[in-house]
Amino acid sequence: MIAALATVGILIFPVMMTVAAVSDLMTMTISNKISMILFGGFFAAALLAGMPYPMIGWHMVIGLIVLIATFTMFAFNLLGGGDAKLAAVAALWFGTDQVFVFLIYTALFGGGLSLAILGFRKYILPPRLAAVEWIARLHQDGGDIPYGIALAAGAMVAFPETQWFKLLAAVL
Repeated sequence: MIAALATVGILIFPVMMTVAAVSDLMTMTISNKISMILFGGFFAAALLAGMPYPMIGWHMVIGLIVLIATFTMFAFNLLGGGDAKLAAVAALWFGTDQVFVFLIYTALFGGGLSLAILGFRKYILPPRLAAVEWIARLHQDGGDIPYGIALAAGAMVAFPETQWFKLLAAVL
């Protein structure tokens, strides 16, 4: 039973980050439900892993700092609201030990994603692709970049190195 719960605890983060990335690509939105599941999932997984309460507190501080920073970016139209919430809740999972690694990977993936999409926008779409709504939206000059993809990619690379992930994996 404990091993099954640990498995769910380990899987909830990457699965929900993937759902967020796909949602952002297809609709340019990230549902609040995804952020709420990640928020609640963190606490469930942290408690299951036996994370000490002071460490949970530090994870919350990191999440709050990232939320303030990303909502400042949102206020200046540099980042979408869903991206801001997703970045903050992802930072909650990383805490003090891995948040900078997560943010650096996210920035690298975000730069690559932005360059790829800007390059993609220079080409004329074949009519069959132009008829697909999400592809046409992605191709639109001056359109947004689905940064949830970069957040998910950065998270996937950094996640297995988190201290509490190793605690959960030990339960398995």
